[in-house]
Amino acid sequence: MPLRIGDILVELGVLTEHMREEILEEQRVVGKPFGELAERMFGIDPGKVEDAWARQYEQIAGVYSFASGKPDEEALACVTARQAWQFKLLPVRFEHGELMMVTTRENLPRALRFAATQLTQVCFFVTTPADELAEALQDVFPMPGFGVETIEAPAPRLARKAG
Repeated sequence: MPLRIGDILVELGVLTEHMREEILEEQRVVGKPFGELAERMFGIDPGKVEDAWARQYEQIAGVYSFASGKPDEEALACVTARQAWQFKLLPVRFEHGELMMVTTRENLPRALRFAATQLTQVCFFVTTPADELAEALQDVFPMPGFGVETIEAPAPRLARKAG
């Protein structure tokens, strides 16, 4: 059973157990997402909440290995080389009409936003280590000078709307 976001934030040292319980109490009353309440009540960095969410997602979806084969041409045609490297993702195949995309845990929120706003296909994500993603990207979308450092470089954070 995957850990809850609050448990992950406690495990990472971002929240104390007492803070987690206060958030859960408030969540029962107002019905808002845990991460949103953690940000509002305790000023938790949204990036820490995204990291906890990505860790939880990875526990559910699992980790992908490119040893299981090369990406399908039909899947690869869904993105350009620039998009794949910029958003640190790689489409690998269609399963039951949905496009399987691979990214790293650290890049999952940004890759998901890209897919949701820019692609017409219904997508689902799995994660893989940065070095494996970089190697696979170089294999299908070669870009001189790009590698694991490109994948591991922090992506720019989007400004959040006050509200």
